[in-house]
Amino acid sequence: QVRLVESGGGLVQAGGSLRLSCAASGRTLSSYAMGWFRQAAGKERDLVAAINWIGGSTYYTDSVKGRFTISRDNAKNTLYLQMNSLKPEDTAVYYCAAQYSTMVLTQRNEYNFWGQGTQVTVSS
Repeated sequence: QVRLVESGGGLVQAGGSLRLSCAASGRTLSSYAMGWFRQAAGKERDLVAAINWIGGSTYYTDSVKGRFTISRDNAKNTLYLQMNSLKPEDTAVYYCAAQYSTMVLTQRNEYNFWGQGTQVTVSS
């Protein structure tokens, strides 16, 4: 069983930056694909970025390309999302997810382990 805990969310002005962290326990993450999803009020939970087990392959949804960077430190069992040039439309609850796999996973239903989420609010 993998337990995931997100942190780093908050309120930031448009154009600002935040770095989200997702700390894992229960299993070493080195054999797990991981992803960041977000869910805005009244909308579905969508993939933001994903990374494979070793960090050599990544995927970004078009709206965050060039602004967000996903990374992982397997020695620290931690996943990160660096978010720069934030926009009001980035406002959402951000969730990290993990699944035992060597590949980059881009579908919500491919992930079995989820954190509780952290709120990111970007003011205009």
